[in-house]
Amino acid sequence: MSSVEEPQSGEPIDVHMVLAVMMDQLADLAWQKLGLRHDVGSGKIEPNLPQAKSAIDVIVSISKILDPHLDDEDRRQVQGMVRDLQINYVERNQGNA
Repeated sequence: MSSVEEPQSGEPIDVHMVLAVMMDQLADLAWQKLGLRHDVGSGKIEPNLPQAKSAIDVIVSISKILDPHLDDEDRRQVQGMVRDLQINYVERNQGNA
């Protein structure tokens, strides 16, 4: 995300940057837990929808905190990521109903 920039050497750590990194990492994990990417640890497709939902819920919360600090392009990217994760969760969860 371009509007939340990495700190230069000697600058204080920016909480919004840390949240953006956490959100990206959780998104990668959510895709794995949705069973749409290989699990990094095992190399296998191992869906776990309750864990995917937890990751997505936290991503939604972080996105709400970051939203006022994002430029329009980054906001659209985050909103698209959240939407894609939520849609895929619903589709995967309906298959288990």
